[in-house]
Amino acid sequence: MPLRSPRRRAADRFECEDEGVPSSQRVVVVGAGIIGLCSAEALVRRGAAVTVIDRGGATRDGASFGNAGLIVPSHVVPLAAPGVLGQGLRWMAQRDSPFFVQPRLDLELVRWGWRFMRSATPRHVELAGPVLRDLHLASRALHLEVAARLPGAPPVEERGVMILCASLAALRDEEVTAERARTLGLRAEVLDAAGVRARMPGLTLDVAGGVHYLDDAHASPRSLMVALQAYLVGAGVEFRWGRVVTGLERSAGRVSGVRLEGEVVTASTVVIAAGVASSALGSDVGARLPMQPGRGYSVTAVDPPERPAMPALLAEARVAVTPLAEGVRLGGTMEITHVDRPVDHARVRGITRSVERYLPAFRSDDLATLPVWTGARPVSPDGMPYLGRLERLDGVVVATGHGMMGFSLGPVTGAIVADLVLDGTSQVAGAASPLLRPERFAGRGRA
Repeated sequence: MPLRSPRRRAADRFECEDEGVPSSQRVVVVGAGIIGLCSAEALVRRGAAVTVIDRGGATRDGASFGNAGLIVPSHVVPLAAPGVLGQGLRWMAQRDSPFFVQPRLDLELVRWGWRFMRSATPRHVELAGPVLRDLHLASRALHLEVAARLPGAPPVEERGVMILCASLAALRDEEVTAERARTLGLRAEVLDAAGVRARMPGLTLDVAGGVHYLDDAHASPRSLMVALQAYLVGAGVEFRWGRVVTGLERSAGRVSGVRLEGEVVTASTVVIAAGVASSALGSDVGARLPMQPGRGYSVTAVDPPERPAMPALLAEARVAVTPLAEGVRLGGTMEITHVDRPVDHARVRGITRSVERYLPAFRSDDLATLPVWTGARPVSPDGMPYLGRLERLDGVVVATGHGMMGFSLGPVTGAIVADLVLDGTSQVAGAASPLLRPERFAGRGRA
């Protein structure tokens, strides 16, 4: 689905503001991650006057910058799925495991876990599959459009993603997932070890086989973020850096702006795209948006011993290996913890040791010397984004909770946000699904 052309040049838009820019086009976007910037880009291209507010600085390094850069229509199974909770509990005893919940006395964490458990059902997976497929496929097309039109945007590499399995047992499990993807119309080819090596020449592998998802793609997340921000500055978007939104202003039953310390920024529509901090903003108007920070880690080998022909996901280890212009990025783990908790180097060692297990040329001792990046992803209890209008307050659109799918779903989320703000509804496939409804946990799942 192509993004629409702007209704007027950005300069004209701001020159005529005193003459009466339509009130429906004055938008504040809270959050300057991939979701916030994609939303601002889609809005400004359709003629809206946009202000973006973020607690960080113009130069920052959040979850939108150091992730694996994967665009994944193959990800049709939400995080909340049968077996995930049991596997997570087994991993709890391993400091270097792919999934870890920091034990703590936190009522919100208990509630989040209770909702996760209730959501992890076969029925939820069945319902979520078509929605995630439609959103990812639409977003993949929009990633390609953004790369073609945005100065400085990274190319989108359409080579697919290879799931690497170290054991035959893992390969059998991945065959089941591949069959589910095929029933949803996605291309997935199950390969033995020789087949994997033929698709990834020049790479030393120790695997039993793999699955090649041909509809997947990848791009450099940092390059895309820089290009989006530069475009928005040039288009006249106002950025308020280093500012914390403390709440939403209301007037006559609808939003009228956002509160900062010592200031109110007026707007007819507010887009909440602030990651985990979105929960507090929702609470300010009585909306329940339960989320936990799911911290991930990555290191980037600038001078790698080998370069994969395409991204790989290490099945048992839950680690991504992505060839980017800046090097080969190795990232993974889902650590449910406080965002300000110090880096856990045991988790980094878990990533580097796992990579060496599948790709012996990547020596764990060498990788351990690389700088460590970490970022917190907003994780909802059912593994689905919050995407839609708030029912209890007119003029608020929520776009958060994407978990590990934020980079992949950024452009389509932005397009849906622009539709909701300017048209009141969106025709993007999957956008109207109740699985995305922001207030779906209202009154449910109290621990």
